[in-house]
Amino acid sequence: MDFVTGLPCTPRKCDAIWVIVDRFTKSTHFIMVRMNLSLEALADLYIQEVIRLHGVLASIVSDRDPRFTARFWKTLHKALGTKLNLSTTFHPQSDGKSERVIQVLEDMLRACIIDFGKNWEKSLPLVEFAYNNSYQSSIQMAPFEALYRRKCLMPLCWFKLGDNKVLGPQLLRETEEQVQIIHSRLKQAFDRQKSYTDQKRRDIQYEVGDKAFLKVSPWKKVFWFGKRGKLSPRFIEPFEVIERIGHVTYRLALPSEFDKIHNVFHVSML
Repeated sequence: MDFVTGLPCTPRKCDAIWVIVDRFTKSTHFIMVRMNLSLEALADLYIQEVIRLHGVLASIVSDRDPRFTARFWKTLHKALGTKLNLSTTFHPQSDGKSERVIQVLEDMLRACIIDFGKNWEKSLPLVEFAYNNSYQSSIQMAPFEALYRRKCLMPLCWFKLGDNKVLGPQLLRETEEQVQIIHSRLKQAFDRQKSYTDQKRRDIQYEVGDKAFLKVSPWKKVFWFGKRGKLSPRFIEPFEVIERIGHVTYRLALPSEFDKIHNVFHVSML
C-alpha cells in the first residue's frame, strides 16, 4: 500500500488516493482520502474497504510513510496479527508493485480528465474497474478473474459468458488448479525479472564492525545528506555496520546530523 498525494481537491475535499495492491492476484483498491485524516479514520477506512472484503491480511509491504510508522498503526496490526514489512531507506523496489500501479493510475486519471473534462473523483471508480479487468502479464489473466475465478461481465461484451454452475468438490478442484496456475505464472515472471536484475547485481556481504561508504545520490536532481551539485561526491565517508537485518539489509551507525534518516540500508546503497 502507498499514497498518491498532491492531487487537485475534489468537491468532497479529498486530495489523495490510498492505493492497495494484492501481491497474489494483482487486484487493487483505490480509496479517496484527505491527507489530514487522522490515523483512527484511516483505520476505519481500512476495516471498511479491505478487511470487510478480504479478511485480515497476513502481511503488508509499504514505504516508511509517517502514517505507516506511527505507533497506533503498528499496534493495530500487531493486535490483528498482520506483519508490517517496511521498506529500507531510498530503496523503492521494496514496494515496487504499488509504485508501478501508481504510475498507471496517474496516467489513467490524466487521460480521463483530458478526454472527459471531469474531476478525478468521478473517474476513480471506473479506473479501478478498468485496472482490475486488464490483462496482467505476470499471472496471464485479469486480476478480477484471479480473485473470483471467473471473467467479469462488462458492457462491451468482449467475451461470451455462460452460467457458471460449478458446485461442491468440482469447485474446490478448479479453484485449487487455478491457484497452482497463478503460482507457476508468478514464479516464471519473478525468475524473468530476477534474471534482468542479476546482470547488474553484485554479491557483497558485510559483517558487524565493517565500514562501508554510503551512496548519497540514488536519483538525479535529488538533494540528500547535505550534498548537491554535479561535482559533489557520490559516496560519503564510511560508516560502521552495527547490525545485519536480513540477507541484503544493514544498519549503519550514522552521525547525529543524519538523525532524521532511517539507518537501515539496502546493500545496493553501500
